Amino acid sequence: MNTSTAPIRIYVPIDSGALSVGAGDVARHITAEAAARGIDIQLVRNGSRGLYWLEPLVEVDTPAGRMAYGPVTPEDIPALFDAGFQTGGMHRLGHGLTEHIPFLAGQERLTFRRVGITDPLSLDDYIAHDGFAGLRQAVGMDGAAIVKAVTDSGLRGRGGAAFPTGIKWNTVLHAAGPTKYVVCNADEGDSGTFSDRMLMEGDPYCLIEGMAIAGLAVGATQGYIYLRSEYPHAFQTLQEAIRRAREAGWLGSDVAGSGRSFELEVRLGAGAYVCGEETAMLESLEGKRGVVRFKPPLPAVQGLFGKPTVINNVMSLAAVPLILARGPAYYRDYGMGRSHGTLPFQLAGNLRHPGLVEKAFGITLRELLLDYGGGTASGRPIRAVQVGGPLGAFVPERQFDVPLDYETYAAMGAMIGHGGLVVFDDSADMARLARYAMEFCAVESCGKCTPCRIGSTRGVEVIDRIIANEKREANLALLDALCDTMLNGSLCALGGMAPYPVKSALSHFPEDFGIAATANAE
Repeated sequence: MNTSTAPIRIYVPIDSGALSVGAGDVARHITAEAAARGIDIQLVRNGSRGLYWLEPLVEVDTPAGRMAYGPVTPEDIPALFDAGFQTGGMHRLGHGLTEHIPFLAGQERLTFRRVGITDPLSLDDYIAHDGFAGLRQAVGMDGAAIVKAVTDSGLRGRGGAAFPTGIKWNTVLHAAGPTKYVVCNADEGDSGTFSDRMLMEGDPYCLIEGMAIAGLAVGATQGYIYLRSEYPHAFQTLQEAIRRAREAGWLGSDVAGSGRSFELEVRLGAGAYVCGEETAMLESLEGKRGVVRFKPPLPAVQGLFGKPTVINNVMSLAAVPLILARGPAYYRDYGMGRSHGTLPFQLAGNLRHPGLVEKAFGITLRELLLDYGGGTASGRPIRAVQVGGPLGAFVPERQFDVPLDYETYAAMGAMIGHGGLVVFDDSADMARLARYAMEFCAVESCGKCTPCRIGSTRGVEVIDRIIANEKREANLALLDALCDTMLNGSLCALGGMAPYPVKSALSHFPEDFGIAATANAE
């Protein structure tokens, strides 16, 4: 029998990634085994720590800190109890103190500082870990002061364009009209990305707080989270978190006692990749087909329902509470150059240790892939990494030591984007991967502009001819011209960036297209 006065706290993630490998069954078996042995436990369903190769990762509170065990299966649970894991006992699945696991210990967790630590839906837990400290600061400031704090922090959009967040907010603040909106773009559709989902499932109040601060900053009274339909667990968590936040006065007609109003709703998308583009997302939110709008006007001037609208993604908005709570200088001092703060890099593809690593800008791919990712799962050399989603460039091994910085990557024809990294070993056919990227654009194009709609379809055909060695020189010239047209003539980044993976594959891996490599290929 457990003779302590308080129940033993055991943590099993409720994160979608953990659930997909059996975390739900593990939680049920732990509860049943503890009851059978007369051990008093409190089972907490936390978010994932982001060590996905160890999921389901079970943690136990001990006087020394949380002890980690994983990956745990239901069959392991009797032996874990036999070993006394509920009090930190040794077992073959044990990893010691969670915070001392090298993968976690070397991180700089700002946005994800609560994920995996708190009960995602517990307001008490959130507040006990500095939750709503930023919103409390914001209610004592006018809109211009909030916008200045965000501007001074150097925060930039955590998506493709990396546009300064403060400038966008300032435009909306000074836009005319009594009705304004805040929209969170949570349509996380890039391959290899999952940070938005992890945060929404593991720390939903952080996003809610960030959006409420944005509303106070620009004078908006209504916010919408545009969530991809493939995230049902995040949807349920956000719905419940919004309800609880409203009941507690953090949302509604009197936000945190400020006398100002801010309401929040979650809207589900219909599975279109192009709705990750801000204007197509607005069309979808308005109940229309998700098609890209012409610019100008910019959404900050005429956005949702024709009103001034702040549009940021999850990671941008989730960074705001810390900036308000600790001051812009605290956030700005992380990073390098004009890339301030941290970014949650998502390690996916052929890696031994896939997961989420939040680090300041300036870290290199080599550090992320080897020190954190552990190299390839196949044991073969890494050949290429696609950085920034399905429209991101393929980065070769000789560029792995380039610091991850927005300007540095742009200068070499690549982008950091949402921080997704998909790893390929030396068995990958880069011509086939380039073809897949162009075909992805053809399938997902909204069809509004000719360079994207027609260019991507013709691009697949031309790549097929190059691979088949049909008039290779002529088709290479045609593909180059086609990519130039798409890059400079497309309405949005879907068509405008589809050439990135194609051109990088051609440049760095010409042999896969049947082309002799040149000595100065960069």
